[in-house]
Amino acid sequence: MEQSEKHTRAGFVSLIGAPNAGKSSIINHFVGSKVSIVSHKAQTTRMVVKGIGIYNDTQIIFLDTPGIFTPKRRLDRAMVSAAWEGMKDADITVLVIDCKRGFDAQNQEIIKKLQDNQTKALLVLNKTDLLQKEKCLALSAEINRAYAFEETFFVSAQTGDGLNDFYAYLANHLPVSPWFYPQEQMSDMPLKLLAAEVVRERLFVYLKDELPYALTVEPETWERREDGSVRADITIYVERTNQKIIILGKGGQMIKKIGSSARQELEEMLEDRIHLFLFVKVRENWGDDPARYSLWGLNYKA
Repeated sequence: MEQSEKHTRAGFVSLIGAPNAGKSSIINHFVGSKVSIVSHKAQTTRMVVKGIGIYNDTQIIFLDTPGIFTPKRRLDRAMVSAAWEGMKDADITVLVIDCKRGFDAQNQEIIKKLQDNQTKALLVLNKTDLLQKEKCLALSAEINRAYAFEETFFVSAQTGDGLNDFYAYLANHLPVSPWFYPQEQMSDMPLKLLAAEVVRERLFVYLKDELPYALTVEPETWERREDGSVRADITIYVERTNQKIIILGKGGQMIKKIGSSARQELEEMLEDRIHLFLFVKVRENWGDDPARYSLWGLNYKA
C-alpha cells in the first residue's frame, strides 16, 4: 500500500540542551547513519541539522540544534539563537540532559527560558549507563520539581537503551499527516555540506586543543566525475598562520591524516568513491564575515 493511502503521521521534534548532552548521538541512532557530527568536545554542532526517519507509520524529523551555553563571541550568539529558533519550528520540544552533568546552572537556565516561554516539553535523561539507577531517579525528581515535563525518558544513546520507548512516544504524539520527505531520505543537508561537517569532525578528533573552535570548514566543489566517483574540494579557514601550520603538520602529515580519515568515512556513509581535496587558508576575523553565517543558516545579527 502506498504511503499516501495509509494512516500516517509526520512532524518535527526539536532536541535542545547544553553542549555535549548527546543530541546528535540520539539522532544518528534513530536515522541509522551519521547526519550530525559527534565529538566529546562541546559546541560541535553549529547549525540546525535535520535527521529524518520512519518509526512504524510516522515520519519523525529531528532538529539537532546547537548546544545552549553562555555566548562569548558573535558565532556563539548565532549558534545559541539557532537553537532557540529551531524550537519554534517543532511540534514537540525535547530537553536532553547528560545524567553525569546533572541539574547544573546551565540546565537551570535552559529550564527557566522554557518556563518564560511556557513551552511544553519532554525530558530525556541521557547517558544513564554511566550513572546508578537510584541517582538517575533522584535527578529526574529534582528536575521535574523545577519544571513539569510532559514525560521523562531514561536513555543511553551509546547503548540504545530506552530509545525505542522514546521514539514510540513521539510517533504516537506527532500530528496525523502525510510524510514530508521520501521514505529513504535521512537528512536535508546538501552532500557538500555533509562532507564539510565530516571534515570538521575529523579536525576535532585529531586536534586536541582549542584550535577547532578557531576554524571553519567550507565546501568549494562537489562534482560527479564520468567514472561515477565524486570530487570534493573543501577549504579549512583559520585566523592565523601558526594555526595553518598546526593543521598541515610536519611535512603535511596532519592534513593527510585528516583527509584520509574523512574520505573513508564519507565513502562508507555515501557508498560512493570520493576524491577529497583539502585546502587550508588564513582568513583573519572570519567569525565577523556575514557570508560565513549565511552558508550555515545562522543569523549574523543574533
